[in-house]
Amino acid sequence: MNAILPPGLPAAPVPLIPDSAPFTPAQRAWLNGFLAGLYGGAAAVAANASPGAAPAPAEEFPWHDPALELEDRLKLAEGRPLNRRLMAAMAQLDCGQCGYLCQTYAEALASGAETSAALCVPGAKATQKALKALLAEAPAAVPKPAAAPVPAAAAGRPVRVVAAHRLTGECSAKDVRHVVIDLADSGLAYEPGDSLSVAAPNDPALVEAVLAALGAADDAALREELLHRRDIARPLDRTLDLLAGAARHAPHAAALRALADGDDGAEPADADLLDLLAAFPSARPPVADLIASLPVLKPRLYSIASSPLACPGRVELCVGVVRADRRGRLRDGVASCHLAFRADAATPLQAHVQTSHFRLPADAATPVIMVGPGTGIAPFRAFLQHREAIGAKGRAWLFFGDQRSATDFLFGEEIAAWKAKGVLTQLSLAWSRDGRDKVYVQHRMTEAATDLWRWLQDGAHVYVCGDASRMAKDVDAALRGIARSEGGMNADQARDWIVALARQGRYQRDVY
Repeated sequence: MNAILPPGLPAAPVPLIPDSAPFTPAQRAWLNGFLAGLYGGAAAVAANASPGAAPAPAEEFPWHDPALELEDRLKLAEGRPLNRRLMAAMAQLDCGQCGYLCQTYAEALASGAETSAALCVPGAKATQKALKALLAEAPAAVPKPAAAPVPAAAAGRPVRVVAAHRLTGECSAKDVRHVVIDLADSGLAYEPGDSLSVAAPNDPALVEAVLAALGAADDAALREELLHRRDIARPLDRTLDLLAGAARHAPHAAALRALADGDDGAEPADADLLDLLAAFPSARPPVADLIASLPVLKPRLYSIASSPLACPGRVELCVGVVRADRRGRLRDGVASCHLAFRADAATPLQAHVQTSHFRLPADAATPVIMVGPGTGIAPFRAFLQHREAIGAKGRAWLFFGDQRSATDFLFGEEIAAWKAKGVLTQLSLAWSRDGRDKVYVQHRMTEAATDLWRWLQDGAHVYVCGDASRMAKDVDAALRGIARSEGGMNADQARDWIVALARQGRYQRDVY
């Protein structure tokens, strides 16, 4: 899944103070941060200006930084309009999982066009609570429509899953699949760094269980709606509110409201629709209202793990299977389990390519540093395939890690072959369960600080892919730490240096 650059970042490159200039590293960092802000603001103003009109000042979003804590972001937005304070409560990743960007989701909530405060997946309960508190402060500004509008799904093309081989070993704690999809007759084209949006149906067995709980086992139209168009794995707060209002048993109503408010300890935790129907049999609103309250079943985004030069006519993915046993029932991730266990070539899926800013440098001689533990390896497999196909001579450094080297080295043979051929210049591996101490990619980065800093001073581009809430933050902190230890910067200067890298497209993240 791809994160989109924050609003205000220009597409055009921002100049850097050259290393040969008569400044210390700390002075260069400050100047580069100043230039990033200057050129970023100028680009945004130029983009929004009408011919012949005086340019309007570009709005700044200082809270749109995932490295800041929620409390700090909210402080930065104090005194701003409601939509900007709501934006400060988001996870700030622009990951698209909510169907919006952080800014547009906040604006939809503030206007009342969107009624659910629980759509931010990375922000989870903390964001939900903050959003509800902010909305409660200004109830008059948020009219509540009777039913939330259903956004139109992006148009997809038919594709066929032809393989879903397991990449992890039999003794691994994880099940990761190498999914191969035939693009024949789809008209889809992609580049390394893009993502594939896959529309997968709900688990038919789960749909049948929900129909039985609703006493609607013979309703074919409802079955089709639940199978293909409604997300029954992630009921929203508005669904919980509806159930609470319909509950005839007071304790059921109270428990449902606690769940809707995101209260810690509220049960059943992480409930799907079937959990709610089973736990609260007195809560039975009209079926039509219940279905309308459910979120639309959105396509799932996967970072593409192949290059069209190496894999013509097909796209390949690296999919971590989401499966957990909760309250005596196995819960399957909608798309990951469909791709791993139920998809077949005889039944096409709808898919489309989401283009991305996540791109290799235009000059193949530019050094690249890739940080992608676990399934975050996906776009870097695509990058390395592509660089091998075009004969790129620039240096490439991969940081990869997972739990155990024996069972979790995804695409390990290919990566070793690229290292042997020189396609991959350096390889740093981190295994968190192989030794006494847990070692992660950020630790390997810190250990290699001197060499990493030298690569960065040589103009290297840094790419990060994977978990946003922990890994990406830890890697960001490691980069800032390297700027301080190797570049002699203080915390503010290291922050400005990171900003300069991002504004030039030299620090890109595909996080989820």
